[in-house]
Amino acid sequence: MERIQADANIQTLRHISSIFTETHEALDDLLEEVINTATAIVGVKNASLLLLDEKSHTLQFYQASGKKKGELKQFEIPAGMGIAGIVAETGKPIVSNDVQNDERWLRQVSDTVSLDVERLASFPLKAGDKVYGVVQYLDKKDGEEFTKEDEEILDRFTQMMARFFQVTQSREQLGKELDQLKQKTLQNYVIVGESEPIKECISQAERVADSKAAVLITGESGTGKELFAHLIHDRSRRQNQPYISISCGALPASILERELFGHEKGAFTGADSRKIGLFEAADKGTLFLDEIGEMPLDMQVKLLRVLQEENFMRLGGTHPIQVDVRILSATNRELEKCVQEGTFRQDLFYRINVIQLKLPPLRERAKDVPDLVSFFLKKHSQDQRPKKLDKGVLPHLMGYSWPGNIRQLENSIERAVVLATENELSRESFPFDDHQPPIDVDVGQSLKDASDAFRRVFIKNTLKSTSGNRTKAAKILEVQRSYLSRLIKELGID
Repeated sequence: MERIQADANIQTLRHISSIFTETHEALDDLLEEVINTATAIVGVKNASLLLLDEKSHTLQFYQASGKKKGELKQFEIPAGMGIAGIVAETGKPIVSNDVQNDERWLRQVSDTVSLDVERLASFPLKAGDKVYGVVQYLDKKDGEEFTKEDEEILDRFTQMMARFFQVTQSREQLGKELDQLKQKTLQNYVIVGESEPIKECISQAERVADSKAAVLITGESGTGKELFAHLIHDRSRRQNQPYISISCGALPASILERELFGHEKGAFTGADSRKIGLFEAADKGTLFLDEIGEMPLDMQVKLLRVLQEENFMRLGGTHPIQVDVRILSATNRELEKCVQEGTFRQDLFYRINVIQLKLPPLRERAKDVPDLVSFFLKKHSQDQRPKKLDKGVLPHLMGYSWPGNIRQLENSIERAVVLATENELSRESFPFDDHQPPIDVDVGQSLKDASDAFRRVFIKNTLKSTSGNRTKAAKILEVQRSYLSRLIKELGID
């Protein structure tokens, strides 16, 4: 009997294994190569692979060797019928060396395609308790019976194919789960708006994305600084590399140092094992330092050194670790003022402020409120139909100054949706705090009256935030103090 040499067998098996583990070759190609190898080693004339359809509980020809493979695909074999059906139902192999006199043999298929079969070895394509299908080996080229050695070899190859199926299905399931997770995650990082201020910010973020230059994202709390950090990362060449985020104001200096740089085993009491720091985890990717204005001064020194030298040592370590990390930072504080007050290092400020992206507060992009409201209504309605807004609600929302910006708007929408008993949300669904009354801009007023109403409340809120200091208020409003005084008088502000 002519067979492939033992060395060739080993090389073939290694080749198949490497194909599966090191590449993403299509499952069809893998199965064909395994079947061809198995038939060559044992000296089999033909082979076929039948897959079990879980819904119809029938076997369908998926692959076959020989001249009849095209004709076989028209057949479906019920589980439990014929040798293949019995193997699929019981999950146990059947070897028949006298098929023509075997009452289990289903003649319909072989007779229809004029395929004479004398001997058959049928194995379940099984992983764990699950049967995916059946692999059949038909007749040996030398006309001899299937031996125990043949059965062992063919069974081993069939088990290999079953594992391929199991892992491939896991890959497909993982792929689906990752797609779902990606869509869910992306929904959390969508930037909504068509106003000029936000479009300019998006344009600037996209222009700087491919640079390695450090970007400082500034703006009031709730304006979407982390959204823009994600945008810059996702538009950059590092988009498939890690994106790591940490809040510098949420941790004490000692813990922040461990988080950023990691530590060696035994570096301090409780360090039972080595820990990889965030700089190391973000290598080749992006590290987003949120609330960097809250970082303690001693940590600022250590951060500056890493940014300058692009290497660091873990706590307790003795060897420098080289990293390639894109730094994005964010703050709602005026860092220039912090530098003057001595609470933020000037050299670090220059290092992280190569490019500054200043995000507008929601009150400066009121045009985007309708789109944001629609987006958040859909997001928080989950599987239900999105709630609708009663007449007058949208002007009510657009007229509010939103001191908490987009975060406050989203929270208000979510609360209204959760507490709603009707399909429509009314003005009562959005009770604003007394100290931040909504601005009355209902339809029917003249443009001047609506403008005056907005300016009156907006200026009053600004003055309240500065404890009545007109100089500070004028600076926030970016107007001359004399002009602010004139507006206060004209609008009748107390």
